Amino acid sequence: MNLRFFFTVFSTFLVVSSLRAGTLTIWPSDEADVRKHNASEISVDTQRVVRVHAGVGYNWPGVTIFFKQGERDLSAYGVLRVTVRNVDTRSLIVSLSVKNRDQKGHAPGGNVLIQPGEKGVIVANLRQTPWVLDKSLDLVGMRGFPAAIEGGSFNIRKTAELHVFLNKLEMPATFEVLKVEAEEKPLALMKAEGFLPFVDMFGQFVHADWPGKVHSETELQAAKEREMRELAESKGPDDRNAWGGWTKGPLLKATGHFRTEKVNGKWWLVDPDGRLFFSHGVDCVRPSSDTGISDREKYFSWLPEKDSPFAAFYGSSSWAPHGFYKDRGKFKTFDFSRSNMLRKYGANWPDIFADMAHQRIRAWGLNTVANWSDPKVYLLKRTPYTATFGTSGPRIEGSEGWWGKFPDPFSREFSDTIRARAIDQQKIGTANDPWCIGYFVDNELSWGKDDKSLALSSLLSPATQPSKLAMKSWLEKKYGGIGELNKVWGTSFAEWDAFIASTNKPDMKLCGPDLEGFHKEIAEQYFRVIRDAVKAAAPDKLYLGCRIAWGAPSVYRAAAKYCDVVSVNTYSKSVNKDLPVDSDDKPIINGEFHFGALDRGIFHTGLVSTGSQAERAECYRNFLISCLNHPRYVGTHWFQWRDQALTGRGDGENYQIGFLTVTDQPYPELVAASQAIGATMYATRYGSPDKTSAK
Repeated sequence: MNLRFFFTVFSTFLVVSSLRAGTLTIWPSDEADVRKHNASEISVDTQRVVRVHAGVGYNWPGVTIFFKQGERDLSAYGVLRVTVRNVDTRSLIVSLSVKNRDQKGHAPGGNVLIQPGEKGVIVANLRQTPWVLDKSLDLVGMRGFPAAIEGGSFNIRKTAELHVFLNKLEMPATFEVLKVEAEEKPLALMKAEGFLPFVDMFGQFVHADWPGKVHSETELQAAKEREMRELAESKGPDDRNAWGGWTKGPLLKATGHFRTEKVNGKWWLVDPDGRLFFSHGVDCVRPSSDTGISDREKYFSWLPEKDSPFAAFYGSSSWAPHGFYKDRGKFKTFDFSRSNMLRKYGANWPDIFADMAHQRIRAWGLNTVANWSDPKVYLLKRTPYTATFGTSGPRIEGSEGWWGKFPDPFSREFSDTIRARAIDQQKIGTANDPWCIGYFVDNELSWGKDDKSLALSSLLSPATQPSKLAMKSWLEKKYGGIGELNKVWGTSFAEWDAFIASTNKPDMKLCGPDLEGFHKEIAEQYFRVIRDAVKAAAPDKLYLGCRIAWGAPSVYRAAAKYCDVVSVNTYSKSVNKDLPVDSDDKPIINGEFHFGALDRGIFHTGLVSTGSQAERAECYRNFLISCLNHPRYVGTHWFQWRDQALTGRGDGENYQIGFLTVTDQPYPELVAASQAIGATMYATRYGSPDKTSAK
């Protein structure tokens, strides 16, 4: 079989060009010009530096750099680098999007966080993958995949313009664009004919090779023995107690559970023994990583027979909120990750996996089993962990978000379900477990685009919507009679029942202040009901919030009011979220971040791309440092433990974002970065050990 793969790799590749590395200067150049976005002003000096004054009132103020001839073929180039400078008085995230004339779907892009007065470079991969097909092939169920050179959602041969912009500003800001360069990269064109199947028996890409790729079960066993020796020799930093707390730091009040405390102006977690604790963790510590195979069987060079031991890793799923399998009902799956662990560790692989997870975490400088991890791992009570559960009940009609509509916190089912699920944690054993840091409840909710969104969605919902009924009661209490509301809103409701029955949108300028007020009521009701349920069932555990990815200031204020720790998910190269003015003073934990690269056989980098494993590791280090230097952050959790399946999970995500490959191989660059930052993180955040009051 390996010989066939070897032959396939070399017969499928057709190298079209082998260009020497070079650069194309797009700006400043005679073939490009600039134009301003809405709510923006631009000026160009004698050195052709573009200064952008970005205003409010438009979501993406900035500048467009466009080719004068309309389009430019950039197929010889792999990476775009845009050098920008922040000339404002506050830090800015400057973003890039590369467009065709009539761009539809995903486009190359990126962003960079820049401090006042400093320069930064936005890096964008112009090619979806390093592998390009000579003609189109119908490949489905994956966010990233080898496409025809003029296929996919972005046509690199018809690059038209580059948008450099800021996102949804609350106040005006100024930045400069100094330079735009494209780097040459050899174009490897593959034959579409013979491309299928493209997945080997280990779940890896057939038509390429890279460091760490497994070619045989012998190599798999050798990798296992090598790592076992390394783990036996590496026990992690020696200034840590059993919890991973800092033994060289101050000894604070010990409560037998994790808690929070502000020390010398910075927030901290405090472990059960009273030591400072910064949660350096990783999500999804679990063995599974299944992928849909229904209607895609031809992608795979091997799938087990029904009587094979590996047939145990067939399954079915209906979870597909986006992508190819959405609305298809149940589809068949296979899990190459668990299949590989059976090959690697034998029949007792589940116990070995769980044991090794704790060994790896300690050896790699980590100290937390984070969200969505396997209870069989964290209930071993060897590493601190966070647990998770979700809300249920009717959703607010009209609300929109990537993961669905917003749960209605005024519904009876919402409060009843969350109380029951909190009580379930007593049965599971986390409620009184000192290893449990606390609970995340929900994830990346659809809070809307502004401080009115959820109230407006409630207003436009049917009369039976619980949040609409709550809004009526709130307005009745404020205005008394319906006539007073009509005066302010410019409406003509005959009675409050008419208000409830209406689904018409009022004048936003007139009703806007009340929508802002009730949006705040929705947010506070959501966090208050959950806080009360968590504290009733597990009074010693921390309520860690809902992992905010998007949300207006009122959402953060409500979270700070009711959560012990506010959680955010941040996909950027530095942590960039803080609590707004007038919030309660609370710590923050970052629930997700990641970086990926296209140099190890995976088709998509994930949400923040890098050029190589070395750059990925450096980004990891820099992100951790940005959290350690921020006075509010008490931890950050990497998403996720292993790469997603090459052919995608249910929603098509197939990101190179793991500490481990599908064959259970650690990425040495990322592991080394985690070890290095893990060894120094307490001294970085608190100060040198000789300055502490260690006991």
